[in-house]
Amino acid sequence: MGVLNVTPDSFSDGGRWARTDAAIAHGVELVEQGAEIVDVGGESTRPGAERVPVPAELARVLPVVRELADRGIRVSIDTMNSRTAEAAVDAGAQIVNDVSGGLADPAMGPFVAGRDVDFVVMHWRGHSRAMNDLARYTDAAREVRDELFRRVDALQAQGVARERMILDPGLGFAKNSDHNWDVLRHLGELTAAGLPVLIGASRKRFLAELMWDGATTQDRDLPSAIVAALAARDGVWGVRVHDVVSTRVALAAVRSLLGQGEARMES
Repeated sequence: MGVLNVTPDSFSDGGRWARTDAAIAHGVELVEQGAEIVDVGGESTRPGAERVPVPAELARVLPVVRELADRGIRVSIDTMNSRTAEAAVDAGAQIVNDVSGGLADPAMGPFVAGRDVDFVVMHWRGHSRAMNDLARYTDAAREVRDELFRRVDALQAQGVARERMILDPGLGFAKNSDHNWDVLRHLGELTAAGLPVLIGASRKRFLAELMWDGATTQDRDLPSAIVAALAARDGVWGVRVHDVVSTRVALAAVRSLLGQGEARMES
C-alpha cells in the first residue's frame, strides 16, 4: 500500500503532493514502482495535528481518488469521516482506511456495513492532539490486540462483515517506542486471529531513534523497509509505505529466504 498524502502538513512529505496534478502523478508512480493499493489521505494524523473540516478534506482527496480509480488503480481512502468515505467510495475507492477504527465518527460503521468495501480497523485511543497522553499500557501487545478485537465485535454488531475487516495495530498512535516494538514482536498473536493485518511503520518517529544525528525523514526508509519485511515474514496481509521501491527489495529478500521466490525488479 503506497502512501499518498494530499495534505500541506504531513510529517513525512507535507505539501509535496498537495496539488491535484502532482498527487495524481505520484499515485501513478507508486503503482509503477509496485504498489498494489494507493492510500489517499487529506488529513494529517501526525502527533499534535488539528482536525481538518470535511469540505476541505473532500476538496483535497476527491479529484485524486476519482482520477486514480478511473485509471484502474485500487484506491483506499484514509479518513475518519463517513461523509468523506462515502464520497470517495462513490468516486471509486475500494477500501476505507479509518485510523480511528470507526470511533471518531459514529456513522462510519453503518456506512461501511452498507457498502461493498473493505474496512481497515486501526487501534486508536484518541485524536492526534491528545494521543501521546494516552500511551499508557501494562502489556502493550496484549492490550492493543484485545482492544482491536473489541472493535471488531462492535463493528460486527453494526453490521460490518467480519470478512471485510483488516486489522491495523496503529503503530505510533498512542504508543511510545517501547510499545511499538512490543506490538511488532507479537504480530503472530494478531495474525493468528485469522483476519488480514496491515502494518504502517513507514518513516515513523520510533524508527528515527535508530538513526544518526541529522538523519532526514527519508533516511528512515531503510528501517521502514526492514520492519515491513519482518512483518511480512510474520504473516501480515499488507504494509503501508512511503518508499515502495526499497520495500519491494526487502520483501523480495524475505521471500527468497523463505524459499518462496520473487522475480527480480525491473529498473
